[in-house]
Amino acid sequence: MSLDLLTASMSETAKAIAAKKVSAAEVTKYFYARTEKLNPQLNAFIKLNPDCLKQAENIDQKIAKGENVGVLAGVPFGIKDLLCTKGIETTAASKMLTGFVPPYDSTVVARLKNAGATVVGKLNLDEFAMGSSNESSYHGVVKNPWNPEYVPGGSSGGSAAAQAARLVMGTIGTDTGGSIRQPSSFCGVVGIKPTYGRVSRYGIVAFASSLDQAGPMVSTVEDAALTLEVIAGKDEMDGTTSTRPVEAFSKNLNADMKGKKIGIVKEYHNSELVHPDIRKTYEQAIETLKGLGAEFVEVSIPLTKYAVSMYYLISASEASSNLARYDGVKYGYRSDFKDLAGLPLDEFYAQTRAEGFGKEVKRRIILGTFCLSSGYFDAFYGKACQVRRLLRNQYDEAFAKCDAIISPVSTTPSFKIGTRVYDPLKMYLNDIFTTSTNLAGLPGMSVPFGLTSEDSLPIGIQLTGHHFQEQKILDVAYALEKHSPVKGKVPHVY
Repeated sequence: MSLDLLTASMSETAKAIAAKKVSAAEVTKYFYARTEKLNPQLNAFIKLNPDCLKQAENIDQKIAKGENVGVLAGVPFGIKDLLCTKGIETTAASKMLTGFVPPYDSTVVARLKNAGATVVGKLNLDEFAMGSSNESSYHGVVKNPWNPEYVPGGSSGGSAAAQAARLVMGTIGTDTGGSIRQPSSFCGVVGIKPTYGRVSRYGIVAFASSLDQAGPMVSTVEDAALTLEVIAGKDEMDGTTSTRPVEAFSKNLNADMKGKKIGIVKEYHNSELVHPDIRKTYEQAIETLKGLGAEFVEVSIPLTKYAVSMYYLISASEASSNLARYDGVKYGYRSDFKDLAGLPLDEFYAQTRAEGFGKEVKRRIILGTFCLSSGYFDAFYGKACQVRRLLRNQYDEAFAKCDAIISPVSTTPSFKIGTRVYDPLKMYLNDIFTTSTNLAGLPGMSVPFGLTSEDSLPIGIQLTGHHFQEQKILDVAYALEKHSPVKGKVPHVY
């Protein structure tokens, strides 16, 4: 096999498979074996899909017949266990959904398959996508491939860890308040959260419906652009998807930064919470872009200081509503009652939900139920939604002055497992740079650009764009990637 599968791009691999230089079956066998070998160290995959080899063989058969096989022909993907996969158990990393096998694929998964991708398995996450460290999963903690004593970030920590360790060629994550970008930064991969409505949410287990978006977590900006092309677009099964045509992101990538205007948020200048290595990497990225001809302008978005408060009020409220459907009646976990006859319904619900949900999920359900309760709805959820609209207006004003906004992804690099799980407020504050993007429905991404001085852990740079301007942030990320001081560096599992 002349193709180096540890470094090859998705398009290179798909073209090599289509040209019969390597078979889809060979590629899938390679990554499946790699996953079986390394996953016990990382716990990135919850479940492997033994049918992935059959999918790959079908691709090879189509090629032999001269049929069209798609732009991702034979490219192995891992799917966050929040997305429904036909015939493969989907648990959202929760005891509550143990045994749930969807009879259909989510739109994202269906589009990947239609493009020729194979599904190697389901990836670990924080339970119901609620967390920033991947320590709340019913299936156990995910380890960071750069150092297994550290978290991979969350909630899409399994996706980030699997991609960083190159267990597959591409992964899909979801982002409600930073859950693609933060783990991408922690694990040194490229992750993009599209504009709200760019990618269908059909078949994705809902956390907060007005915030959730699925997106690629991959090795390069080009791979991110190509994957986004495949999964984006109008879906009749999701009324919130946009009718806007999907651009040829990967073909239009342009690293020329001359004349590009990059915004620096005034309110982020003096954040005392930012780790010195994060600040250093951020400043280095700015200097790199300046050297490439980009112009920098200061923009002001004062309401970003309320972003974390808004986010947790709105997301917890929507989670409380969305998770009410898990009652132990229709599917999923049910408490082992010895005698159901005469059992009060509220007791049936209470015991099943108490046993089926983990601590972090129950914490957010309680918070959200309180925010939606009579007498508090207007003061909390209603007010947060009003301020959210004003935040979006401020972003509109900022993007009238610039093409993209640059910022850190998180306040700190990856931290050791167990150091923050018992301090939820400290964990939540790590999201101050990411949550406002979701609240305003904007596209955002993380691109690797540094390592910590002490532990050599990855640090990413966040790029935020105006609505449906993914191409602009992909272009800036493409330029940064070409000049990244960490380009070519890989975790120890290689």
